[in-house]
Amino acid sequence: MLVFGLNKFLNFIPMGDMSADAGAYFGALVNSKTLTLVAIVEIAAGLALIFNKFGALFALILMSISVNAVLFHATLDPGNIAGALVLLVLNILILYGYKDIYVDLLN
Repeated sequence: MLVFGLNKFLNFIPMGDMSADAGAYFGALVNSKTLTLVAIVEIAAGLALIFNKFGALFALILMSISVNAVLFHATLDPGNIAGALVLLVLNILILYGYKDIYVDLLN
């Protein structure tokens, strides 16, 4: 998460080609500064998970980013969905790792 969040600011991982619809949607996210907010959340979550501070909270917050990434690729850019699916699976594993903390919330 930290690497992908930093990439949104530093552009050290090149993006692949997108369909016209995906490019238009992604452009709207960039122009509305939504992608900047996502990058900040990804960086904060990455640091929280690395230092094991508020990891359970940020794992829940990251779930919305993971699900939206999968939905974006499933509907607009299915050829590049692999990374989003890996992100979702890893996020689910992190949530499972914090399952004992979530038990109190669900009772």
